[in-house]
Amino acid sequence: MKDLTGKVVVITGGGRGIGAAAAKLISGVGAVVAICDLDETTVKQTGETLGVFARVVDVTDRAAFKRFLDEVETELGPIDVLVNNAGIMPLNRIEDESDRATHDIIGLNLMAVIYATKEMVTRMKARGTGGQIVNVSSAAGRIPIAGASTYVASKHGVSGFSNSLHIEFKADRTPIAISVVHPAMVHTELAAGFKANKGPAKPVTPEAVAEGILSAIRKPRPNVYVPKSLGTSVRTGGLIPRRTGEWLNKVLGGERAALDALDDPDRKTYEERAARSTPAADKEFRE
Repeated sequence: MKDLTGKVVVITGGGRGIGAAAAKLISGVGAVVAICDLDETTVKQTGETLGVFARVVDVTDRAAFKRFLDEVETELGPIDVLVNNAGIMPLNRIEDESDRATHDIIGLNLMAVIYATKEMVTRMKARGTGGQIVNVSSAAGRIPIAGASTYVASKHGVSGFSNSLHIEFKADRTPIAISVVHPAMVHTELAAGFKANKGPAKPVTPEAVAEGILSAIRKPRPNVYVPKSLGTSVRTGGLIPRRTGEWLNKVLGGERAALDALDDPDRKTYEERAARSTPAADKEFRE
């Protein structure tokens, strides 16, 4: 979809960070953008600043998300592209992670993506015109991270889900393109407490990830890495012996990157906000 002029693009988690950067970039090339976010203040501010359709929505609430899509289609027209971007990254050693946190991470990062994709595919197939879905995963969707096991599981899930759908759509000749974007650590609140020189690639900006999302829309392909060199690192890592890979990870500082961030004050501020990101999931949660 090289020309996005007039195309309707929905972006979840659009109030800040990657989502807001993507909304700015994509609306700037002529698309009609709709964003949603749970944070009322940021989503309204971003909507007003960019002049895009903005609503407060909890994407873990399936009924609420469906109502949002209905409203977008009524106000703006059929949705051409869905960008599943909303997510959280609580960190902890596995024995210290509460069941509530585990539930919330999987609920927002994976289940909400699956349900949103199912809903959008159903709508796109019903109208027979096809469309595109871009799911934002992470480098963690390809590599392990100590101290972030459940987050890594959720992002591996997004990556596997998206790549499997790519094959499914191809086998069925379904005119829906699906891509998954894998960014390195991003300069947002989510990265609070992480040291910039640790990990397989240097941190990137939300704007760089937005460029990756736009690239996936304009030139659909199964996997997009930000930066591109991350893709090379991931592929190379899959070829070297496990022990060698673990040694390199330790030498480069990646082994303890998340563990060393656990006690950072800024990290705790982010964790508190992330804990408020899935109110609908609370209705189903029993600790």
